[in-house]
Amino acid sequence: MKQASLTLDPAFRIAAIDPRIRGSFVEHLGRCVYGGIYEPGHPDADADGFRTDVLALTRELGVTTVRYPGGNFVSGYRWEDGIGPRAERPRRLDLAWKTLETNKVGVDEFAAWCRRAQAEPMMAVNLGTRGVEEAAALVEYSNHPGGSYWSDLRVKNGAKEPHGIKIWCLGNEMDGPWQIAHKTARDYGILANQTAKAMRLVDPELELVACGSSNRRMATFGAWEAEVLEHTYNVVDYVSLHSYYKPKDGDFASFLASGVDMDAMIDAVVATADFVKAKLRSSKTINLSYDEWNVWYGSETPGDDTPWAVAPNLFQDQYTLADAVVVGSLINSLLRHADRVKMASFAQLVNVIAPITTENGGPAWRQTIFHPMRLAFQYGIGDALRVEPTGPLVETPEYGAVPQLDCTATLDSETGDAAILAVNRSLTEPLLVETDVRALSGVRVVEHVALHDADRDATNTRDNPDRVVPQTMPAPVLEDGRVRFELPPLSWNLIRLATSPQS
Repeated sequence: MKQASLTLDPAFRIAAIDPRIRGSFVEHLGRCVYGGIYEPGHPDADADGFRTDVLALTRELGVTTVRYPGGNFVSGYRWEDGIGPRAERPRRLDLAWKTLETNKVGVDEFAAWCRRAQAEPMMAVNLGTRGVEEAAALVEYSNHPGGSYWSDLRVKNGAKEPHGIKIWCLGNEMDGPWQIAHKTARDYGILANQTAKAMRLVDPELELVACGSSNRRMATFGAWEAEVLEHTYNVVDYVSLHSYYKPKDGDFASFLASGVDMDAMIDAVVATADFVKAKLRSSKTINLSYDEWNVWYGSETPGDDTPWAVAPNLFQDQYTLADAVVVGSLINSLLRHADRVKMASFAQLVNVIAPITTENGGPAWRQTIFHPMRLAFQYGIGDALRVEPTGPLVETPEYGAVPQLDCTATLDSETGDAAILAVNRSLTEPLLVETDVRALSGVRVVEHVALHDADRDATNTRDNPDRVVPQTMPAPVLEDGRVRFELPPLSWNLIRLATSPQS
């Protein structure tokens, strides 16, 4: 059996993991909102129409932030349409996804849903068809206590207390030609700067995210970030990144190595942001918000669904065991960059390329990708550690030779809990891993759980929702300051250790 090795040492600390790395995304797209988080008349709906089964799964998943309302949707969105009496809200054509938007859910409902989900809202403003005035008004409506037009209107609409939304995205994917009213880097940078200034005049405590490139394949990648940040460096806190992955022409080896691409994008954006920092002679550091990431099989168009329908079935990917392993690997990439990636939002939460699937009027269930997310969110906390694994390589057509072992580790100094998050990228070969833990005081093994299956295409469905679930593996062997465990082929693994808390 092939072997790999790594070291766990508190001295190899990368950074504290920001809890907001465990975020998600709800867009007015397909059945994410209507039939997803909101379905009046459903047996599990509460008095406000929210599905309590979805809320329970969201809390189980451990989501800390939720980005809203888009996505492509936001670039044509009039937020005023979604407030006030529901019977008086207009129905609008959503040009982004060619659907009919009822506006039954808006900022007030979303803020209320976030409170029940125990998640922090992350709001995006429309910098496609709208701009400075509308964004500032939305901040006033959401956050100002009262005594002004928009804040008093919020109170009149039933929300006496401010929503207190502190994280805001300045538009979405404004570099993309598919975006409504997409812009050049210069035009977007100037508008984002002006909008950020106005929003901060309403609420100085905001955290603002500038749009980065829509993906690493964009022709303007790098140049876009550099120019946008030159315009916005002093008024924003983060720059965004987006990535989606899927197998290409049956190339599963490269698909399993998708984390290599995510690592490269993070490193490139960090380098670009730091270049602008040096050029401007600034003492401020811009961090990263990876606010869209996932496996996505769907095309960039809604497909064959009837246009202008309300909440059609769009992009309802059914995820496999292989997809779950890749998702686990992408989480590893985010954790490896905990020093600069401070927020992340997997897209999306319900039905649309999501870990949670629902049936209208029926049940909700966990997709395969739910499981590595939940376990990594629960146990991948504290400090991220640099583990420097060594071992065999796997050849991939797209990325060349990549490590068979994709791994990261975390250590909570308060509790002494440690976690190793490990992916075996080989489709056929198991891997024996030896971990040097001599630097950890009083270490002991807690458990090893793995997500693996003989059928890489295995899925969870309505009729068989637990076809793919984490399995308890043989306990790792602890001997002479080293822990040994075996990773099945094509698997995501969590090895939990307990140590003496650091004083």
